[in-house]
Amino acid sequence: MKVIVDVAIIPLGVGLSLSKYVAECEKIFKDAGLKSTLHANGTNIEGEWDEVFNAIKKCHEQLHQMGVPRISTNVRIGTRTDREQTMEEKIKSVQEKIL
Repeated sequence: MKVIVDVAIIPLGVGLSLSKYVAECEKIFKDAGLKSTLHANGTNIEGEWDEVFNAIKKCHEQLHQMGVPRISTNVRIGTRTDREQTMEEKIKSVQEKIL
């Protein structure tokens, strides 16, 4: 099943700067062959359900290996059965209505 996910993986107990951990997860998403878009408070990911959630799990494993003692992750999941839809299509649909 195709899924579009908005995920925020939040390392806790490592100080204020989180960019090196975010970058590590972005590499994991890319290496998994997933389409992802980084935004100010997380990442949108598009792909097959199992591939997306395996990549999120891999992020947790990798960040713990990097010394992160605790991780809090927020996930919003969107699926459709009537047709496949991309992240770009969703954004374009809204942008067309703004004009």
